[in-house]
Amino acid sequence: MVNLTCPLCTSQETGHFHRDRQRDYRRCAQCRLVFVDSSQHLSPDAEKAVYDLHQNRIDDPGYLNFLSRLALPLAGLLPPGSEGLDYGCGPGPALAGLLEGYGHRVKLYDPIYANRRELLQRQYDFVACTEVIEHFREPGAEFARLFGLIRPGGWLGIMTKLVIGADAFSRWHYKNDPTHIAFFSRPTLFWLAERYDCAIEFIGSDVIILQRNPHRRSR
Repeated sequence: MVNLTCPLCTSQETGHFHRDRQRDYRRCAQCRLVFVDSSQHLSPDAEKAVYDLHQNRIDDPGYLNFLSRLALPLAGLLPPGSEGLDYGCGPGPALAGLLEGYGHRVKLYDPIYANRRELLQRQYDFVACTEVIEHFREPGAEFARLFGLIRPGGWLGIMTKLVIGADAFSRWHYKNDPTHIAFFSRPTLFWLAERYDCAIEFIGSDVIILQRNPHRRSR
């Protein structure tokens, strides 16, 4: 049975956005998230099998250059010696290595490869998510957790490809990865910034940095 509720903002105002041979995609009228219904998600084992095929080596210059598009601007915003969390780090700590090279300390968390739940019980100066949020099964709950991990005045750095429109989406290679189930656009990210009282900056086509209001009380 199809669930019509948006998994980010819980609005019931969702409608058909696109259909391909594999899946159906809906879009929320309130937060503009494009999402795949939970009935068409991979099982956790099948999802992990796809991730295990990735060849993202931590010494690959091309991969490091890709990650530097988030690491460099984020590191430039942070006070010296900041402590952060690489949320969804995968099997290799390449992003953490880049940020540590800029003088910051980075913890590693991933629900599959580094499931250290104790790291989710405290707050950090920054949290980084590179190619992670498009995998969120429950983005509303995940973002509540993410922003709860960040101290007031702290930073959330995101890398993900953004939805432009329905026509471009129909030809978009990014949707063809079966583990990609939540697709964000600028309006969706502006909605998140307002929801969590953050300043937001877009860098290039796929890097987004949000800063929590420094006067917002910690939970």
